[in-house]
Amino acid sequence: MDKYSFLNAVHTSFFAELYDKYLVSPDSVEPSWRAFFQGFDFGMESSIDELDIAPSSGAIIDANGQKIEVPESLQKEFQIIGLIDGYRTRGHLFTETNPVRERRKYTPSLDIENFGLSENDLDTVFSAGEIIGIGPSSLREIIKNLKSIYCDAIGVEYMYIRNPERVKWIQNWLNVNDNRPKLDADGKKHILKKLNQAVSFENFLHTKYVGQKRFSLEGNESLIPGLDAIVERAAEMGVEQFVMGMAHRGRLNVLTNIFGKSAKDIFSEFDGKDYEEEIFDGDVKYHLGWTSDRMSDNGNKIKMNIAPNPSHLETVGAVVEGIARAKQDAHYKDNFSKVLPIVVHGDAAIAGQGLVYEVVQMATLDGYKTGGTIHVVVNNQIGFTTNYLDARSSTYCTDVGKVTLSPVLHVNADDPEAVVHSFLFALEFRMRFSRDVFIDLLGYRKYGHNEGDEPRFTQPKLYKAIAKHKNPRDIYAAKLIAEGVIGADYVKELENQYKASLEEELVDSRKEDKTVITPFMADEWSGFENVREWEMMKPIDTTFNAKDLSEIAKVITELPSDKKFLRKVEKLIRDRKKMFFESNKLDWAMGELLAYGSLLKEGYDVRMSGQDVERGTFSHRHAVMKVEESEEEVLLLNAISGDQGKFQIYNSLLSEYGVVGFDYGYAMASPNTLTIWEAQFGDFSNGAQIMLDQYISAAEDKWKLQNGLVMLLPHGYEGQGAEHSSARMERYLQLCARDNMYIADVSTPAQMFHIMRRQMKANFRKPLIIFTPKSLLRHPKAVSSVEEFAEGGFKEVIDDATVSVAKVKSVVFCTGKFYYDLLAVKEEDNREDVALVRVEQLFPLPADQMKAIISKYKNADDFVWAQEEPRNMGAWSHMMMHFSDAHKLRVASRRFYAAPAAGSAVRSKMRHQQVIDYVFDKTKDNLTRQKK
Repeated sequence: MDKYSFLNAVHTSFFAELYDKYLVSPDSVEPSWRAFFQGFDFGMESSIDELDIAPSSGAIIDANGQKIEVPESLQKEFQIIGLIDGYRTRGHLFTETNPVRERRKYTPSLDIENFGLSENDLDTVFSAGEIIGIGPSSLREIIKNLKSIYCDAIGVEYMYIRNPERVKWIQNWLNVNDNRPKLDADGKKHILKKLNQAVSFENFLHTKYVGQKRFSLEGNESLIPGLDAIVERAAEMGVEQFVMGMAHRGRLNVLTNIFGKSAKDIFSEFDGKDYEEEIFDGDVKYHLGWTSDRMSDNGNKIKMNIAPNPSHLETVGAVVEGIARAKQDAHYKDNFSKVLPIVVHGDAAIAGQGLVYEVVQMATLDGYKTGGTIHVVVNNQIGFTTNYLDARSSTYCTDVGKVTLSPVLHVNADDPEAVVHSFLFALEFRMRFSRDVFIDLLGYRKYGHNEGDEPRFTQPKLYKAIAKHKNPRDIYAAKLIAEGVIGADYVKELENQYKASLEEELVDSRKEDKTVITPFMADEWSGFENVREWEMMKPIDTTFNAKDLSEIAKVITELPSDKKFLRKVEKLIRDRKKMFFESNKLDWAMGELLAYGSLLKEGYDVRMSGQDVERGTFSHRHAVMKVEESEEEVLLLNAISGDQGKFQIYNSLLSEYGVVGFDYGYAMASPNTLTIWEAQFGDFSNGAQIMLDQYISAAEDKWKLQNGLVMLLPHGYEGQGAEHSSARMERYLQLCARDNMYIADVSTPAQMFHIMRRQMKANFRKPLIIFTPKSLLRHPKAVSSVEEFAEGGFKEVIDDATVSVAKVKSVVFCTGKFYYDLLAVKEEDNREDVALVRVEQLFPLPADQMKAIISKYKNADDFVWAQEEPRNMGAWSHMMMHFSDAHKLRVASRRFYAAPAAGSAVRSKMRHQQVIDYVFDKTKDNLTRQKK
């Protein structure tokens, strides 16, 4: 037809390149060509599928139902491009990436017949070969090239990426040398050397420590040359710090052969010696972290960090991201690429644990991005004893990576050259695009989940194959011998030399009778001390000059005059100004913001994140204000003069586990930053319970790690139902022991000010959990004067200053918001015989101060512990464990309940009132009288 006559005039290579571009990114093609290709695709599908017109006829039907006569040569070119696109899109399904199992069969296959081609076309030369970098070539050569690139030892998934620049870069990278590395003899010998270290290390431990758990790397030893290649190349590209997280599998091998941890130290841990310092309990050897300086082969110094990791395998991923971001913020604000996070996953864990999704979703968010993470899956195809077909519904364990359109490489762990090539691809992609990339290292697990397990119970067929399978070192050595790169005795010499060095280390380790726990990131923690519980109770000077406080207040109560804000925001700021400079009654938000401002003025940084933290869940904070028309963000705290620290606050994704893990990692790497996570409601921290159990409460005992993370958990019974009342303080208090953290339920803005300042002014760091208010944020009595901020300090206990000691008959201990509920009744009934005492710090419990108060009220014969929570919740059980005079206390609380609060507001109010009644009249025992 006339309107398509140009098809005969244009060179086929032009069509090939343009059509290839259209397949990758239709919108990047000029509209008229895009319309033609859309019609061509439609016509081809209609001709073949519906109209039964053979492609070789040269006739297709366009989108308007008109027949188009397309020259057969051009039509064939289009079919070749379709074949190329098929390999790019689905080639990963037909790779040779599994060293010990047959791959599942997928249909349709990549047979040429499925693309309208036949054997008669194999020797025809097609211009489409230019697309894959080999120039005009026969179909036979094109297929050979495509199989080498996409269906050999490396499978690549990337065609779902919507960014044409990234797709084109990937394709160009893969096309070089048929997606194989160009290695000289020395490069191949270096890979063999690292493989030998990996294999020999495991063999040595297996011989010397028979039956002991070590979670060996055997079956995936090529991880070691892969990681080594990343470290060496990254150092050349300017990376200065590595932050790595991994679970148990292969961890000891990585520590020794990548991070340079002395084998002597690992042997000491295997020998089960006691620890040098009594204050620490330590942990099993394959959980410990490590920090070291490594010198690359080219003389570049690299700081190496591998974070400690508990048995909750993927937990460390979030922590690693936080550590990396803290280092980037502190040292490389303008170039995040200088710090490289690497997370090594297990195949079952990355597919099965939801935290991975949370961390992946952080990857490009302003508050959590780290410039791209390299994710490596040590895929041994079994989770504990579970076959992979029972461990996931997705095709691959790495399919979570597609959430952020990250490229995924599947590589045969028995081919170390392909492994190194894949790792270098991942590095270069990350460095160029600042995006995540995933490597699925397909190997196997030589033994059971640990070396004492019998894997044949559950995988008899697989382990029969594994028993006959050579290790990757021996497979690679045979290849290099065949190539003439090494001689027959080369590997034995390497092995003997390495084992001799291990023997020396073993002898040296057995000369020592104690194990030393090496601090993680000791350079970041220089000058900080480890302290015991009694030292945590020492007063710390948190006063702040009133004049400087006034200057801060002025800055945070004046909006830029050239910008227009919502009227409510303008009123809020005016009210704050009146609070400070006129009424001298500062509310909770002012207390909190002044705490941050005072620390910023002293040079500390402040970071806060969580759901809705910028304005606050209850609209009290308003640390970030939006210009009405443009939504430009204004942070007044960053306008404070002086030795100004930086204030950062980020609304988080709807995640608790991932974000708490990130912020904990951030605090771990930045002890001079006040790092805060706030829950939307206190009990939402349930979702982060693993972080609390494994890191926040136990890391100092296990790993010699201090951490100053602050968790703000809104708590208080105001009739909002079971999920929005209790922060479950009993859970945190149950985790308290010796000197592991601070727990507080403060009742005034000044107390909040001083406890926040104490967190940074101390020469040690402990996690701080504060049960923060909701209704108290605007309570007329929950206010403090400027003098209370500027002077004094944090009070662990606040006695009742309004009573005459001699008149007091009943002493009531309580915490937080419940104090104000009791105060309202006391004042209304004019109960001068009742003293209300606030226990502001629940751990370490100020027991001596509480005993002194009991002794002070000599005429009192009634001592009460009052709480709004049910008897089996709240702080009462904690009091029984930690307060030796708890037997003297009468308990006023709700009855025992499974849910923290009633869903009915009427019922909740009734129960609340019954507790209050019993506080003031011990004859009204709600535990027996309360029916609902």
